[in-house]
Amino acid sequence: MVVLGACAVWSLISAAVHGGRPEGVLLAILAVAAGYAAGRIGGALLPVAAPCAGALAGPALTLAVPHLSPGPQIVAPLGHAGATAAVLTLSAGAACCAAWAASAPALRLGLRALAVAIALTAAVLGSTVGFVTCTAVVLCSIAAGHVRRRGAGIAGLVLTATAITALTWAVAASAVPGGFASWLENQLTPHRIQLWQDALRLAREDLVLGVGPGRFGELSQTASGTLLSDGKPHSAPLQQAAEQGGVGVLLLAGAFCWMLFALWRTARPAPVALTAGAALTALAAIAAVGNALSFTAVSVGAGLLAGLATARPILGEPSKACRSDQVS
Repeated sequence: MVVLGACAVWSLISAAVHGGRPEGVLLAILAVAAGYAAGRIGGALLPVAAPCAGALAGPALTLAVPHLSPGPQIVAPLGHAGATAAVLTLSAGAACCAAWAASAPALRLGLRALAVAIALTAAVLGSTVGFVTCTAVVLCSIAAGHVRRRGAGIAGLVLTATAITALTWAVAASAVPGGFASWLENQLTPHRIQLWQDALRLAREDLVLGVGPGRFGELSQTASGTLLSDGKPHSAPLQQAAEQGGVGVLLLAGAFCWMLFALWRTARPAPVALTAGAALTALAAIAAVGNALSFTAVSVGAGLLAGLATARPILGEPSKACRSDQVS
């Protein structure tokens, strides 16, 4: 609550100085907090059924509301594909967490099959990123069953998220070697890289406060000159740097690290904690190169999964699972 409160207060301070619009940031913070509270309650009362319900809700939402929110329907890769990939990735993580919490072998197998089905759903919907991240979460979940100390796994997730964020920053600063830079430009599109470069330029104008929440669209030459632009740089770290300065970036990193710290300290079995951590790290990777965190459904889902994985079930859990929970 201290971290989320600091994020809210800083967005208000930055907006007050530069005349920004902090409503979007405040809504995202509220969505994460609400999802986390719901996850803690649901995970305590129904440690298997609650994450299973969350896993089913993700694909249902994706199929029922393909674009997940109103507004300009920009084509991939700059449009709503990132939000779809994020929701399905969180759903796959929830299904795997439910599988580890289940005691019956048949139920555990069925829930893992559900996670695989969610990955296949991403492929059918044409979300290559979603298929890759869902598959990665499933594989990490299987590997988590063989991890004796979760500390090493959590540290690996932190390093992964840091490396992806650093690569994003390096691309925006044109600090990537030529051949690799050309390949990345083809994958990310020149337009996205131009948005990142604008975000980095705006961040340098005020390294502490940024230009104000919600002001990137009006100050970015690339965004203002694009038809049906959503006014976002399509990178959460770079958006924080541009709109809320270095302090905003530190608060965003603090919120992510706090989630992983909570998973490290949770009394839940190590496979549950590491599976949720892998899903949240995959979300961080998607958000680093896309616009996923601008969608309320994604923010709620991230908080919900973190809450489910850190809840202390009232009914207890299988002793076999508990014996595998060795905290470093």
